[in-house]
Amino acid sequence: MTRATQFSLVTIAVGIVVLGMKYVGYLLTGSIALYSDALESIVNVATAVITLIAVSVSAIPADTNHPYGHNKAEYLSAVLESTLILVAAFTILREAYEGFMHPRPLETPLLGTAVNLAATLINGLWGAMLIRHGRRWHSPALVADGRHLWTDVVSSIGVAIGVALVALTGWQRLDAIIAGLVALHILWSGWRLMRDSVGGLMDEALPVEIVDGIRQVIRNAGGGALQANTLRSRRSGARVFIEFNLVVPGDMPVAAAHAICDRLEAAIQDYVEGSAIVIHLEPEQQAVATPDVRIG
Repeated sequence: MTRATQFSLVTIAVGIVVLGMKYVGYLLTGSIALYSDALESIVNVATAVITLIAVSVSAIPADTNHPYGHNKAEYLSAVLESTLILVAAFTILREAYEGFMHPRPLETPLLGTAVNLAATLINGLWGAMLIRHGRRWHSPALVADGRHLWTDVVSSIGVAIGVALVALTGWQRLDAIIAGLVALHILWSGWRLMRDSVGGLMDEALPVEIVDGIRQVIRNAGGGALQANTLRSRRSGARVFIEFNLVVPGDMPVAAAHAICDRLEAAIQDYVEGSAIVIHLEPEQQAVATPDVRIG
């Protein structure tokens, strides 16, 4: 069992506990905002299950039908998660509308809010851990799940503020208004997550600063070659794929050119952990592309 899989299992357990606590908060108050918050927690549990499946699939080694591995399963899960986030947001908007049109008084708001905030604290701590370890292990699914939990944290804080203000002011429609504003925030967060996930599915290049760093590594470790061109990169889950053409003198022995490639591969893998590198050798006389990196 991989570390990512273990984290996903814990996320499911945390989601179930938080869902139960938030529903208790709703039962104690009758708040439409707390009810909406509990609805979002149902999505949290569902997305945690999706993440578990995704990281399990992505850990399957490359095979004949999938020679580049199964890493993109994590991006698919992130797209599905963002879709569920959007569904939750529209559900909350509907509940907020009903609450605004038919307001009702709250019961024991302080106790219900306290239970909700305790659940929010659990969500926040675990979400931060998911994001930190997901970035360390280059796991888009774990990062997406962590961001989703933090979206829930923000919305829960907004809900708690709304319930507190309703209790203080007696303005019952404020409960629904706060829930509506939180739903709009969730819509924005879900859209951003979907945009980032689609970028991974579309083989988006690595960030400019990392590509510039790769160029510098080629420049430093490519002694004996002349230049590198057609540098391309993409990320697929935890794997990074980098390829380029390496121009060498036409009379250089194959063994010497191969040694340069080995040196470059080792240097780039030190710089970009988990990278798979393809280098195509070109003799100087046949190089036609504009150089990305001049070495000699």
